[in-house]
Amino acid sequence: MAEPGNDDKPVRKIAQSFKELAAAVNSQTADVEVAPFSHACSLVFPLLGCLGIAFKFAEMDFVPKVRDLADASKSIKTLPALLDHDMERNCVRKAGSHSRNLLRVNRGLDVVRVIFEQILESEGDSFKDIVSKAYAQVLAPHHGWAIRKAVAAGLYALPTRAQLLKKIKEDENSSKIHLRDYIVASETVILYINGLFLSRDLGIEW
Repeated sequence: MAEPGNDDKPVRKIAQSFKELAAAVNSQTADVEVAPFSHACSLVFPLLGCLGIAFKFAEMDFVPKVRDLADASKSIKTLPALLDHDMERNCVRKAGSHSRNLLRVNRGLDVVRVIFEQILESEGDSFKDIVSKAYAQVLAPHHGWAIRKAVAAGLYALPTRAQLLKKIKEDENSSKIHLRDYIVASETVILYINGLFLSRDLGIEW
């Protein structure tokens, strides 16, 4: 994986890619394809790298699952077809299945969305409370005690807000536009994916 500092304005790239995915969802003319979805998710990798040891577990979990979806895109065209493929094989909830990976990747996108919301809503230079709230809201309910404890310890190693903006090559003003774009676009995509699971009676709380 490329060093975060070498990536050219990752938040702008993430926002643009998810705006394109959201446009595909909103058009309702065709199902969202696996290839552009996995590509958009891969643009999140440098951002996770910027969050340091607190989110190392998320990086180690998110990255291989996105790569699995990218591999799946070579033979499965759309996200609905991906779920149907696993349903036919009765392996939706099995470890390593594309469906299970998709659900967890979607959760990762939601964490980033909540972090961005908290950045826009909060003041001061501390980033610890922002990440803590996002983790507690989205991921903590699905994690055991050991992971929750490791994350709590890692929060103290997070960069400050100013340090993070410097790493992603943005300032307070320039970042707001792209953070908002991602928040709006990703919510559309996240709800779409949750809907795929729920419409097939697969649930999303597992």
